[in-house]
Amino acid sequence: MSISTTPPPENGTSNRWPAWFRKEQQEAWELFQFLPQPKRNDEPWRFANLKAIDLSEFHAAAPSQDAAALVARSSAHTDLAAKLVFANEVLVHNDQVGLPAGVLLLPMEEAAKNHEELFRKSFMTSDVRLGSKKFAALHHAHLHSGAFVYVPQGVVIEKPIEIWHWVEGENATIFPHTLIVLAEGASATVIDHFVSSRDERSLAIAVNDLTLGTNAKLHYVGVQEWSDKATAFHINTTEVEKEGVSTALQMNLGGAYIRGESDSHLLGEESRSVMLSINPASGTREIDQRTFQDHFAPRATSDLLYHNALADSSRTIFAGLIKVEEAAHETDAYQKVRNLMLSDEAEANSMPGLEILADNVRCTHGATSGELNEDELFYMMARGIPPKQAAQLIVRGFFGTVLERLENEPLHEHLGEILDRKLGF
Repeated sequence: MSISTTPPPENGTSNRWPAWFRKEQQEAWELFQFLPQPKRNDEPWRFANLKAIDLSEFHAAAPSQDAAALVARSSAHTDLAAKLVFANEVLVHNDQVGLPAGVLLLPMEEAAKNHEELFRKSFMTSDVRLGSKKFAALHHAHLHSGAFVYVPQGVVIEKPIEIWHWVEGENATIFPHTLIVLAEGASATVIDHFVSSRDERSLAIAVNDLTLGTNAKLHYVGVQEWSDKATAFHINTTEVEKEGVSTALQMNLGGAYIRGESDSHLLGEESRSVMLSINPASGTREIDQRTFQDHFAPRATSDLLYHNALADSSRTIFAGLIKVEEAAHETDAYQKVRNLMLSDEAEANSMPGLEILADNVRCTHGATSGELNEDELFYMMARGIPPKQAAQLIVRGFFGTVLERLENEPLHEHLGEILDRKLGF
């Protein structure tokens, strides 16, 4: 049976969850069935390829047949505080030797049982308002496991936490989830890896909830390396309290169709949200990203920078809104999308927007599209660099300006190495 016609299980693995959560899953399933499939005239799906979100051929993922090999392949960063590896939503590796005392790094079902109040306060509490509410409900209904991270007040984790989500199996579906809660003054870096074990068609509906208390600081990175046949949704909600700083980067390095939604809530005075995205698109890949920078409190800052490099007949879509609520005076908000067009057949659609309900604010938004700089190409070719390599270097520099926005220098360098491998260096 298709994943879209199969209700959440009432027995077996679902019993790992507490009764209240299983009730929520049944309610989420009913919501999924009630909500209509997106239509072409729905504004949140403007320009989208709706054929790509047909879920009829996808089914629930079976247990991985090669979990040990996937653990062995889950090695990117070499100096970590902790690492979790999930294979088809089953935790197959758990290393936490570098975590400070008091930090919780748990499978989500264990957190729901043993830390119910903390879990329920932050798990999917915000409305999904950028178009994928139906698919978020399906995620909630079928969630099997995921990673729960809690950093208590004042605790600083110096090294990154790395989480791997593997999918294995033709037409297999997984529902990765990462829930991160930072208490007042806490600090952490979390790297989520989303990877296909083989070149197979698959579906992933991934959700992450990022909750930052007063003066908390989070670097969150999603490194998406699904197969070139995969369909994936990545749905994010970020909530930042007073003087908190969230820096979130999404690297979309794979997939046939990727739908990304990022909704950032600036809840406290002088809070800050930095939203970054790197998107090399080639072949017939489609990357569809929708964002919301919502300011609720005075003197908060949001800063969005998305870079797309489009080759062959690839497509990108960006629709982003900056909203300044009535009480959010002295807001600073920025939104910039840059498209580097590497082919006459590629297509970039950009729709930035503003809605300002407060006084004394500074908000700017814009989108640009351009081709490779001929002077830069000529300069490198005159020094013996072949045209193809020269073009790669320009693309690498184009994405490098996004990585430079990361204040964490070791993280910047590590992600640069991943990007270099993708670009063929």
